[in-house]
Amino acid sequence: MRFQLLGPLALADGTDTVVLQPSKPANLLAALLLHANSAVSAEYLQRAIWGEEQPATAKAALQTCVLRLRRLFSRHGVTTSIEAVPGGYRITAAPPTLDLLGFRDRVRRAAGLDREPEAELCALRDALALWQGSLLANVRSVVLHRDEVPRLAEERLRAVERVCDLLLGLGRCGEALVDLWTATRVHPGHERFHEQLIEALYRSGRQAQALAEYRRVKGYLLEELGVDPSPSLRRLELSILRGEDLGPAGPAAPHVIRGETVPLPATRPSTDRGAVPVTDRGAVPATDPGASPVTDRGAAAAGDRGAPPVAGRGAPPVGDRGALPVAHAAPVTDRAAVPAAAPGTTPVAARVAAAGTDAPAAGTDAPAAASRIGPVPAVPHFTGRAAETAAMAARLTATSPPEDDRPLTVLVSGAPGIGKSALAQHAARLVRDAFPAGQLLVPMTRADGEPRPADEVAADVAATLGASGEGRALLILDDVIDADQVRPLLTPRGEAGVLPGHAVVVTSRMGLGGLIATHGGWVQRLTTFTEAESYALLLTALGAERVEAEPRAAHRLAALCGHFPAALRILTARLLTRPGLRLADAADWLGEDPLARLTLTDSPDHSVDGLFDRALGRLAPRLSEAFTHLAQGPPALLDDQGPEDEGPVPEAVRERLADAGLLEDGPPGPYRIHDLLRAHVRRTARIRDRRTEKV
Repeated sequence: MRFQLLGPLALADGTDTVVLQPSKPANLLAALLLHANSAVSAEYLQRAIWGEEQPATAKAALQTCVLRLRRLFSRHGVTTSIEAVPGGYRITAAPPTLDLLGFRDRVRRAAGLDREPEAELCALRDALALWQGSLLANVRSVVLHRDEVPRLAEERLRAVERVCDLLLGLGRCGEALVDLWTATRVHPGHERFHEQLIEALYRSGRQAQALAEYRRVKGYLLEELGVDPSPSLRRLELSILRGEDLGPAGPAAPHVIRGETVPLPATRPSTDRGAVPVTDRGAVPATDPGASPVTDRGAAAAGDRGAPPVAGRGAPPVGDRGALPVAHAAPVTDRAAVPAAAPGTTPVAARVAAAGTDAPAAGTDAPAAASRIGPVPAVPHFTGRAAETAAMAARLTATSPPEDDRPLTVLVSGAPGIGKSALAQHAARLVRDAFPAGQLLVPMTRADGEPRPADEVAADVAATLGASGEGRALLILDDVIDADQVRPLLTPRGEAGVLPGHAVVVTSRMGLGGLIATHGGWVQRLTTFTEAESYALLLTALGAERVEAEPRAAHRLAALCGHFPAALRILTARLLTRPGLRLADAADWLGEDPLARLTLTDSPDHSVDGLFDRALGRLAPRLSEAFTHLAQGPPALLDDQGPEDEGPVPEAVRERLADAGLLEDGPPGPYRIHDLLRAHVRRTARIRDRRTEKV
């Protein structure tokens, strides 16, 4: 039996996995496993379970949670015990029984293979394969997400950075590009990833793309953060402009893994402008906004790892947030002092930069306790949707009647993975001159997929927009779950309404007809790409030389992907790692098992299966069962008459599934299911029905 922390908290035995439902015992188990083999004080465990405001019965309730976990372990044959120690509890684990320890063990072993780059790369790939999605997505503990999750995410970033360095050093630039395209978009403030991406492009003979990427990064840093690129990035640009030979790619710098310095060969320093400084709970950073970042990347954490466990009031075990490594910390800023905006920086972007709210790119699952508002990022290699883009741009720049104080609203809806967020962000960037107060990307769901309440979003938006009088702003309310979540924000002069006078783009898988009926607006419903748009995407991503050499194979690949944007993006990422593979051979390979191969093996979140799983997970249980029945049955189930032997599925059910983006308009008939989605449901029906354990 194994414990899984690097993703949803779960128990695994071979291929059988039990994902724990959110509960207080789950919070307790996560807190113990995060500090496995150390005594954890009862006060810290109580804060991890209930937060800072604990009930009067917290001490007794903690003992009840421990008993429930012990019963769970006994029921599943878990031999690991939760041991009571003076002042708290301890759980014992080893690398084979806890994925977090397994990850750290593999990274340490990889560090000892620095003279064998292929072996080190293989070990690091094995370590990263243990990550299974958003960290602790089913653990509802503000304390753990605030204090522990960012630290664990930093460990993964260091491993990814090292993998990319090794790939560059081995001359496998195409393979490195796949990791780096994703990493730079998920972590736009991490300059080392950008530097590696530009270097990989240049070493692949794509000088123009390398320079274009440098200009994009420079523009982002200046416009959104008000800073210049790092000296190493500027030197790299100069070398590319001169056409210089970069020489052998440099290895990576030392890691700091949970307070220990792990020696690796030296490299150029990296600067993560998006990193969140780790501070003691309750402490308010108060240094000059221009202070330099911490640069001692090799320093170990304060505190002796061999010291006895901390048992003081509210203190976590040794290695807690009071004794964290200082690797890659961002400059500590005084939040009360807002520096002047750089030339060309919008007021909103200046406030976001001053507050340190550098948000990740849309569509990512960054492990964080709560989603954060940030500037609208650029969409790399945006392709197709010309008519939709032009229509949206026209709508967003249209003049509203002066007596109408409702926000101008545009709704972009469609199936999961159809490109809603990309279209919204691309159109917003095109019309940014019409919104002098700036543009904001507002995630409407948390990292675990739970919707953010309207009052929470309203408070965040109001704090970011600040005082009125700076002109109109454009806000993208991304991934709205239902109309009730966003309706209070659009109510003129309402208690929570903070958006009148501004323009709003809402993206949602749902049709949100009720919202349009009560608040007005314009709807853009997206469908799959046309054949021409799919081919254009392959041209843009893979390069004209490769695609135009085998146009028939390229069209076949697009057809195998069902002209589905997310599937095409994943396919191109895989093909970029194999530049020598003929497209015809790739089409044969993909056709054997499209769903299994439309995934990035080193990034499980980037897969068609995972995308559909998350979408189906949002359905009510009965609606999910109805859709599974429809997808597994004959197409006649979607007709108004239905099959002769069982009759039609109620139209109300079909309409709700269509509204959720899971049924498309015909032909044949009024509804149809996309081939990829139908294949996914048929393949995973047994897995989707697996039982989950409630503790």
